[in-house]
Amino acid sequence: MNSQYESLIPTLPAMADTLIQEEPLHTSFSLSVLVPVYNERYLAEASLRRLLALKDDIIHSLEVIVVDDCSTDGSWEILQRVAQDEERVVLLRHERNMGKGAALRTALAHATGDISIVHDADLEYNPADIPSLLRPFATEAADAVFGSRYLSTHYRRALMFRHTLSNKALTFVANIFTDLNLSDIETCYKAIRTPLFQSIPLRQNDFRFEIEIAFKLAKRRARIFEAPISYLARSYQEGKKIGGKDALLAFPAILHLWLIDDIYKEDEYGSHILVSLEKARRFNLWMGQTLAPYVGDRVLEIGAGIGTLTSQFIPREFYLASDINPSYLSYLRGYSVGKPYLRVRHIDAGVPSDFVGLEEKFDTVLMVNVLEHVPDEQMTLRNIRSSLMPGGRAVILVPQHPELYGTLDRVLEHRERYTRKSLQQGLERAGFRVEKIFDFNRFSVPGWWLSGKVLKRKTFSRAQLKVLQITMPVLRRVDGVFPWGGLSLIAVATKN
Repeated sequence: MNSQYESLIPTLPAMADTLIQEEPLHTSFSLSVLVPVYNERYLAEASLRRLLALKDDIIHSLEVIVVDDCSTDGSWEILQRVAQDEERVVLLRHERNMGKGAALRTALAHATGDISIVHDADLEYNPADIPSLLRPFATEAADAVFGSRYLSTHYRRALMFRHTLSNKALTFVANIFTDLNLSDIETCYKAIRTPLFQSIPLRQNDFRFEIEIAFKLAKRRARIFEAPISYLARSYQEGKKIGGKDALLAFPAILHLWLIDDIYKEDEYGSHILVSLEKARRFNLWMGQTLAPYVGDRVLEIGAGIGTLTSQFIPREFYLASDINPSYLSYLRGYSVGKPYLRVRHIDAGVPSDFVGLEEKFDTVLMVNVLEHVPDEQMTLRNIRSSLMPGGRAVILVPQHPELYGTLDRVLEHRERYTRKSLQQGLERAGFRVEKIFDFNRFSVPGWWLSGKVLKRKTFSRAQLKVLQITMPVLRRVDGVFPWGGLSLIAVATKN
């Protein structure tokens, strides 16, 4: 698996090679170039012609998606002429001026390439630099590559001092809040894997898009690289649009984007809801420490998400992290680079064909908050049992208390909440011998009841999660004294 990343890691032991068939190495990509245009009649055609002339072995197909943001200077007519002559150009138009960020949202919705890159129509950026931005996707498992005007190169043009100073100040402040070390956050050239780009909710309509996408990529734990680019700055007399007002707007945007976690669009996997739980770091550490004594050396994790537990249990002799969410799988594949013991694979726990080739390969199957989602519990349990060696363990965490079933469960598409008896019976019917079933997380029961049954919320309360994070060191120590069962049950079951 791991597609293009296989070349970066050593060959695994023979057992691992039988589990995963390697995919062909990616040496080239289809590219979508997103071009917002507003009143650029003198430059737009030349800029697009340069893009269309771009040729490099790393680009096997090219589409240029142009959005005219209600230009009033004749740009639209020029763009129509270019699009008429060139089938690779997709031309769209806003009926009113909405801003760069809005134009990019429109363009991105039509992107079909493996990678999408932003290109302004003002000739400040040179399309000849684009191939160098794509190489980290092939060699370093990059999720995004920013072109930097300030990285070392053979030569660099001297730029406007005050404009450069404001950019560097913005970049410095943004780096403090994102914990990145970018050199040029306001760069136009941002190349991003298209599925990742399209899964991020973009709200900013103007130049604050540059800050927004950097922050949201950082919060998504994307693998961000920089590559040096050339830059032909134009003056404000020549039509440069970004100015001091945009810099002033960017600073409050930094604070706003640091405070919010609006980083997943709504999807069929509930990613926008589950991400809040991923942020409960202390809670997740407690969960990992609770499960750790039952985790062996050859592990299959079903529903790994973004590796919250995976990161706690590796390195191992062999660890296969799986999920069905494309966004999570993309992150996990990047995370696995340089970890020869870690592989990533799409596995739907309820689909027997997804377990072909995995028979009796693992001493542990770890499945946390998955069983309650699958339509056929017994099929799922038989599937994971087939992947276990004789005597191997299934370690399963599920929600407890059917009487707590409420709006949060419905939004998360929980089929049911379990009791000890129903969980044990299900495991035994599937051929497991239950070693133990025990409660986990008693102190969260009142909060779940309040949110899902009384207030009928459809997302997790940020305040509750913040309180949970702060009080976690105390709560975990007194969890056992609460006089009710845990919000979850953990079962440890052995393959007979």
